[in-house]
Amino acid sequence: MILAHLDERLTENETVRIYLHLQRKAVQAALTQAEAPPARRPSRPVKGAKGLPALAQAPNRIGFVVQQKRTPMGPEPALIHVSDCTKIQGTPHRIRADEARAALTDPNIEPCGFCRPDTELGIDVA
Repeated sequence: MILAHLDERLTENETVRIYLHLQRKAVQAALTQAEAPPARRPSRPVKGAKGLPALAQAPNRIGFVVQQKRTPMGPEPALIHVSDCTKIQGTPHRIRADEARAALTDPNIEPCGFCRPDTELGIDVA
């Protein structure tokens, strides 16, 4: 009976040893992954219209973007934003200042209420 008890304890310990070994390997893999430097995507300069650098890269120039809003009920009025506005959603399209000015005269296009491109352009949209 003593030998049976000892064999049972050895079996239990072997199961625990295998389990702890698997856990140790999983922890090592997680630590290796966490300590690895993040994969870097190659950066390339963003090009604007006609191959010029994007407006965001030119510090003294203010750029504008138009944001189309589509819903299940159909398109909503487009929004004009200053290019660095934090309220831009989706994929905006860069436009020049004269295009933004002309667009804001269209009743189906509205200025962003947060970044106020109409104020930046010096026009009053009523």
